[in-house]
Amino acid sequence: MLKTLDELENKVMLELPGATSEDALNELRTRYLGRKGVLTQMLRQISAVTAEERPLFGKRSNEIKESLSLAIDEALEKLKSSRKDDVLLKETIDVTLPGRAVGIGHLHPVTRVSQEICRIFARMGFNVVEGPEVETDYYNFEALNIPKDHPARDMQDTFYVEENIVLRTHTSPVQIRTMEKMKPPVRILSPGRVYRPDSDVSHTPMFHQIEGLMVDKGITFGDLKGTLTYFLKQIFGADILLRFRPSFFPFTEPSAEVDICCVICQGKGCRVCGQSGWLEILGSGMVDPAVFKNVGYDAEVYSGFAFGLGLERIAMLKYGITDIRLLFENDIRFLKQF
Repeated sequence: MLKTLDELENKVMLELPGATSEDALNELRTRYLGRKGVLTQMLRQISAVTAEERPLFGKRSNEIKESLSLAIDEALEKLKSSRKDDVLLKETIDVTLPGRAVGIGHLHPVTRVSQEICRIFARMGFNVVEGPEVETDYYNFEALNIPKDHPARDMQDTFYVEENIVLRTHTSPVQIRTMEKMKPPVRILSPGRVYRPDSDVSHTPMFHQIEGLMVDKGITFGDLKGTLTYFLKQIFGADILLRFRPSFFPFTEPSAEVDICCVICQGKGCRVCGQSGWLEILGSGMVDPAVFKNVGYDAEVYSGFAFGLGLERIAMLKYGITDIRLLFENDIRFLKQF
């Protein structure tokens, strides 16, 4: 029986190098040292050993069990250490490599245009003011001489939060709020987000507007024309051609649309300008006396003009962008160009 124990030990030690995985080593331990293992089965046959050999047999069995268990533990530890070394080798950091440069951020095209417009009008004495994006029906429509039955109040043109609460459709409510708090002279610029239920290559449900207002004694349409001519030549260059066309807005009278010569085809006619050679750029007009009445201004004493334009449209024309949706996708490849 003692010879059998020695043979078992040698057999396990020969099989040990072939167990190259954690599962194989655990299986080897179970097969020989487990409760139903070979060594355990041999110990259960101790009754067949002579009385003189039993002490030696028991001692030798424990020595072999301890020796084999230790050998398997060492093999497992060596395997784990080797695996850790492999991981460390694969994850080695080459400290001699140059560091990764921190990317430099860029202003969004709409932000660039907004800041440029604000700087131009700041040189003419305009102050930037802001107001809430969730507006009351009164400030968004009524105070601006837009009656209850006006098409602009239709659900297809306006986001209604409640019956008398809307997402502002323009930044003109800021003008009303400012005139309620200030006495003339007033010279303000109001940039901000506005909302309308449109979505295609040239419209988005949320976009940016910037509107201006000047109120004082003796303000004429000539002042409006001179101010906007200076502004557009600053934005698009001194050689840009522009024209004023009669139009209609509920809160201005008389009203005018302002067009510039197409910056794409230089007035020759193309798909962008509808072959006309002109691009509509902004709306403007003299403030309607009804608006002055709503804010407590005397229309016999004061006059003024207002104008508004979409920042996305200016950005698209200035930078040659053909799809407005590019301005809202946040594609870093697109934004890096600016």
